[in-house]
Amino acid sequence: MAPEPVMEVKIPPRDDLAEITRSTRDLPPAHYTFKIENFSLLANAKIDNVESGDFEAGSYKWRLRLYPNGNKKNNGDGHISLYLAFSNSNALPFGWEVNVNFRLFVYNQIQDKYLTIQYAKGRVRRFHGMKTELGFDQLIPLTIFNDESKGYLIDDRCIFGAEIFVIKPTGKGECLTLVKQPVSDTFTWKIQNFSALDQESYKSQVFSFGGALLVYPKGNSTEKGKSLSIYLKMEDFETLPCGRTTYAEYMLRVRDQLFGNHIEKKDWGHLNFMSLEDVNALPKGFLVNDTLAVEVQIHVITVVKEFS
Repeated sequence: MAPEPVMEVKIPPRDDLAEITRSTRDLPPAHYTFKIENFSLLANAKIDNVESGDFEAGSYKWRLRLYPNGNKKNNGDGHISLYLAFSNSNALPFGWEVNVNFRLFVYNQIQDKYLTIQYAKGRVRRFHGMKTELGFDQLIPLTIFNDESKGYLIDDRCIFGAEIFVIKPTGKGECLTLVKQPVSDTFTWKIQNFSALDQESYKSQVFSFGGALLVYPKGNSTEKGKSLSIYLKMEDFETLPCGRTTYAEYMLRVRDQLFGNHIEKKDWGHLNFMSLEDVNALPKGFLVNDTLAVEVQIHVITVVKEFS
């Protein structure tokens, strides 16, 4: 009888041995600094590890746990081992978990820089009831750390630190949709008694997308007395959330009310939309019964729906 095939089982790499990166920076740790004096007394004592007090970051309380001679149970022999520990003083419900991106630090007192140790590629780590401590078994070799010329242990003093960024999904967001040729895509403003208008500018009522047309009957700025100036303005800001921007593709138009030879231009506005000579030329059909028809047609506009 042929032997049964043997199934190969691949054991995943230990999570604590995930790839880490080391770099240096000038900026001190944002959340906590752990300074130790008379370090040699700690290292020579029969103390496996020492903890900092509680400190708060990201609405949770944490501690730093330092193994001055390395965490020998986790391959830290010959190194400083440093961990971020979730404090027992946090009152959390059963099944809790906290997702964190964190960095630990060792201060180089000669270079005045911080050796920064973190998981590669900004990896987010998960703390939970069965995993309340994460960090680095081999933070820095003791041969380097104990060598005063390297700058990490000067006058028997050293400084460690931590930065902790808690990932808290809020569930908030938005869905942005581009709507092509929306309902009520055209707004026409018929300006009566056009030749008698004596103000510099006139604004239409606000139409369905919160915009309004702004017309300078005798021209604006350098085109005064020469051209009709037309602009599209976002007017109804109160209906938009703070900082919201609306994007649109549209056409501005002055209608030829007799022959259909309309004047059309894109973009938000024009100083010289058309000459006043053409506007007032009755045979051309733009001014009929002293009424000018100005129009905007929306081709594409953004519609945003927020969710939470």
